[in-house]
Amino acid sequence: MMGEGEWKVKSMVLTTRSQWRKLHLGIDAQTLEIRAMDVTDNHTGDATMLPELLSQIPATEGLVTVITDGAHETRLCHTAIAECGAAAIIPPRRNGQFWKGNSRGNQARHESLRSVKYLGRTLWKKWSGYHRRSLVETKMYCFKLLADRVKSRDFDRQVWSFKSVQRF
Repeated sequence: MMGEGEWKVKSMVLTTRSQWRKLHLGIDAQTLEIRAMDVTDNHTGDATMLPELLSQIPATEGLVTVITDGAHETRLCHTAIAECGAAAIIPPRRNGQFWKGNSRGNQARHESLRSVKYLGRTLWKKWSGYHRRSLVETKMYCFKLLADRVKSRDFDRQVWSFKSVQRF
């Protein structure tokens, strides 16, 4: 997405540093509905936004699993998913080691690590249902195609535009 002043650079062919916006989405893998979203600047990491996205989903609509990519393989993410009572399906790093401590998030991550070491990464992805993530990635691609329509000049209007497009 274009950030503040980016439209000016594009239209007047000026050179400056780009200010990008990141859209963080939580999508239901069954219905492909967008369940949670947030827009941040380009300095905010994906893993730090997962607890915020999970907090947007009502507790009455319990989560069963949370499937994410390897960027979310952090203690913060595993803890947030465990607090929601969901199972984390996050591929561990190739050289992943067991974490110290016995929290619920650590236990879930250790179970994934053991499974990957026992089954192998390819078989683990099939066994765990990690392949469902590809459907969500397709939905995210469709949403990114709409991003060209969101060329507002200030941050608040960009957030509003995304929230109004969220119904698609």
